[in-house]
Parts: sequence; structure tokens; C-alpha cells
Amino acid sequence: MRLLRENPDGVDVTMYASNVDPGAAALSVCDVPAVEPRHVGNDEYAQFALDFCRTNRIDVLIPPRRLDALAGHAADFAAVGTSLMCSPLSAVQVLTSKTRTYEAASAAGIPVPPWRVVSDAAGLRAAVAELSADGETVCIKPSGEYSAFGFRILDDRPLSMASLLAPPRPVASVDAVAEALQRSADEGEPEFELLVMPYLDAPEISIDCLSAPGGELLVGIPRSKQGRFRMLLDNPEVVDIARQLVRHFELAYLTNVQLRFRNGEPVLLEANPRPSAGLFQTAFADVNLPWAAVRLLLQGDSGLRNPPRLGACLAVAEAVMEVAPRPIVPDALPPPESPIRVPEPVADTWSAGLAV
Repeated sequence: MRLLRENPDGVDVTMYASNVDPGAAALSVCDVPAVEPRHVGNDEYAQFALDFCRTNRIDVLIPPRRLDALAGHAADFAAVGTSLMCSPLSAVQVLTSKTRTYEAASAAGIPVPPWRVVSDAAGLRAAVAELSADGETVCIKPSGEYSAFGFRILDDRPLSMASLLAPPRPVASVDAVAEALQRSADEGEPEFELLVMPYLDAPEISIDCLSAPGGELLVGIPRSKQGRFRMLLDNPEVVDIARQLVRHFELAYLTNVQLRFRNGEPVLLEANPRPSAGLFQTAFADVNLPWAAVRLLLQGDSGLRNPPRLGACLAVAEAVMEVAPRPIVPDALPPPESPIRVPEPVADTWSAGLAV
């Protein structure tokens, strides 16, 4: 939100923000907060988004989630005066499934780790035995789009004092996960797919991408973590992997590619057809990617003329700020993921909405 407000064109932006949680912190710092409907299907969510954009005359919608509900409705949003910042539905449908992502990326020659998909206890045990045969540590994660939720490192070793006193890690035993799968099946719960794969070596590299419709990568900024520090990497190799993936899936505007290392070589961890949560860090590369994406969407020109400044080391420190309590009307139509309003392609006043 700060990058959109502090845009280099000096355009006045009004920020709409929505969330299913009325207490979300970001709703306290936007201009117009609203509550999204919870637990609704794609059709209902898309209709909610269209109604909100029509009612509030939203110029640009930047959805960070529910992309599968919105991606196929660009023409519907255009009909109410809203430009939808989103990649093609075909790409969204693949990239919101880790299984389909790995299948498609592997077929395109993009390096991926070995993986297996399981949905029952026997399948889990067989996959773990196969992938750990060479002594590799194995992990699991939901095969769908769940962010880091559900991720576990599988470790059957007895708990030692050293590990007990070390920083906590998301660890589970194979038996515990297998029993959870079996219990779920016994209780008649819907089948749930897990991805089983090697636990990849650090550092994790997150590449924030700005690309034109059709998949031309305009800017790729790799970031990595080292404790409390964040590095903006000057690494053409990882950017080339991101470029290949963005081109293959024809990704547009703001997306994110995540890599880790296996046997010293970078491989795909996941790709997100949406902006990353850490996108704000790219401001230290002397570029404003959110605003460049808005310009690209509305005017066909990102406005970026200089390459990003890479190689910076950023220190992460906790910050606290006071915000005024704000009433949120539950029955007000909230904006879906994130909009931005502009009366004309080049406007003196914009209003932008952001779902967080």
C-alpha cells in the first residue's frame, strides 16, 4: 500500500482493502476497509467482486488470492470499468496445484525436485521409503495452494536435548502423519492429497517478477533470507529459471517464483501467479514494482527505465505504529483481493483497493 501511495508519478491513490477477518491489521491503514464473505464458492466470490468494483467505481483490481475465481472474468470486470491484474486462467489453474506445477514445469525443461503424490497411509510410507533411500530428509506439504500451512519435515528420530533446546521446526513423524491419513479415511472425510519430496537445501530464493501479458519478463528481483537479513541477489542463473517459467505459463504483471537447492543446483519449489507477501522489500532495489504493474496494466508501459539495484543487504527489525480504531460495517460490500481506480489512463486521482 505504501508503494502504491508513494508512486513516482505523484498520482493520488485511494486504497480499498478487504479481508475475511475484520481485525486484520492492514484494514487499519487502508483508506476504505471492508469485510469479505467467508467460505463461498468461486461463482459467488466473483459476483461479490464484480458488485464491489461496480459500486465503488474501482479502476484496478489486484487480487492476491481467489485467483481461480477471478482470472476468467477480465471481460466482466472491464464491462464495469475495472481492469483486472491477473495472469490467464489456464496458468492459474496449473500453478495453484503444486502437483500440476511440477508436471508442467518438468515437461517444459524447468528443473524440479523428485516428488510423489499420496492420499493414504500406505502411499505415504511407500513414498517416504523411496525418496529417503539415499539418506535424504523428506518433507510433506498439501498439493494445493496453502502457503506454508501443512508443511512438515518428516523425522522419526527420538527427541534429543539438543533438538529440544534448538529453535522449533515444523517436524512430524511418519507414523503420526500416516495415522492422521488413516483416521481421516476411517471417518469418511474427503480425500486429501499430500506432496512428498526431499527437504531442499537453503537458502530459499524468492524471485519477484514483473512481466508483460504473454510472459515477457521485464524485471526479476531475487531475494534470500539469512537470519534477520534479506539479500537482494545479483544472480542471473535464478532469474533465467524464473524467465523460463514466466514465459512458459505466459504469466502477467506481478508474480513470484521460489527456488531452493538440491545437490548444489537450483530447482523449482513453487510458483505463485500473484504478488508475494515480501514484494515491499524490492523497494530497496530502487524500483516500485506495484506501481510499474499498474502502469503496465493501464497504459502498456511500466515506466521503468533503469535496471534494479541488486546486491543490497537488508536488516529486518520489528516496527510498531499506532493506528486509530476503525469501525467496519459487516454488510458493506468489500472489494475482493485488491483494486485500484483511475478515471483516465493518466489521472490526477486514483482510488485503489487492496484485499489482504
